[in-house]
Amino acid sequence: MKYTKLGNSELNVSRICMGCMGFGDPGRGQHSWTVDEEHTREIIRRGLELGVNFYDTAIAYQSGTSEQYVGRALRDFATREDVVVATKFLPRTQEEIEDGITGQQHIENMINTSLQNLGMDYVDLYIYHMWDWQTPVYDIMDGLNRIVKEGKARYIGISNCFAWQIAKANALAEKEGFAKFVSIQGHYNLIFREEEREMVPYCKEENIALTPYSALASGRLSRVPGDGETKRAREDAYAKFKYDSTAKQDNVIIARVAELAKKHDVTMTEVSLAWLLTKVTSPVVGATKLSHIEGAAKAVDLILTPEEILFLEEPYVPHPLAGVMAQNKPANTKEKHVWSTGDQKIR
Repeated sequence: MKYTKLGNSELNVSRICMGCMGFGDPGRGQHSWTVDEEHTREIIRRGLELGVNFYDTAIAYQSGTSEQYVGRALRDFATREDVVVATKFLPRTQEEIEDGITGQQHIENMINTSLQNLGMDYVDLYIYHMWDWQTPVYDIMDGLNRIVKEGKARYIGISNCFAWQIAKANALAEKEGFAKFVSIQGHYNLIFREEEREMVPYCKEENIALTPYSALASGRLSRVPGDGETKRAREDAYAKFKYDSTAKQDNVIIARVAELAKKHDVTMTEVSLAWLLTKVTSPVVGATKLSHIEGAAKAVDLILTPEEILFLEEPYVPHPLAGVMAQNKPANTKEKHVWSTGDQKIR
């Protein structure tokens, strides 16, 4: 495994981050395909053996059971100081807003619940999961700064935002002397490269770490279409929602991934992640089997030539925004984003 600094922080992270959305009680959340605690522990233990020290979860994953499984496994198999733990908080609910719960109070409540779930005194990276249009940016940044000062989070990150949003938030933080975002977790992979419009160059300029999710496009970049269908492939309606409408154009790229994998005698996972590793700090790679994290770890050692990178990139065409980012707009707006194909719901 190789390691690098996470943006403008002192965190030394593995080039692969284990995404923990696939861990948790399948009866207690939005996904039916998550794995139980026994298998979670096996996968995390294997990740630690392979040198993965960066683990990403969220309070939203399976009603907090992902945090609980991850916390117990890391406490049993690792020394706290040797791992980098990231979790995320959700926007205020309408009920909280009506009850007068401020953004600062909401963040305090969220971090306390996550720490309880994890069984930890602090997290290394606390991530703003999605933009909260009903809460002032000042309240968010003030609330995050307070938990950093309290020692409950060492650094803060953001997910699912536009470049102007992180720029605005960090400018306010700099003005007020608050903690600034050191990382961005956006939707970025070989068949969805819209982050390259503004986010990638912005982060390069500001030394903000890119830690993208959906690094393998919910498994689409790890196998040829129709080959080895998984439980997630059958049941993950959200992933189908994000990718099925562009499958024809994406399959051209996927075929090239398969071609290079055969040439190098490696898996498609290794080729897809090797490409992404030329662009970002540490991709978040979900794992629900031992082979998933083993393949991801191998990708760190695969070096693609400039010609091979161009071969993979050349067929790409612009994609409409999908998933959470398609909904990153005020709830009462009637305007559709230039890249939006319609009313796309968060599921």
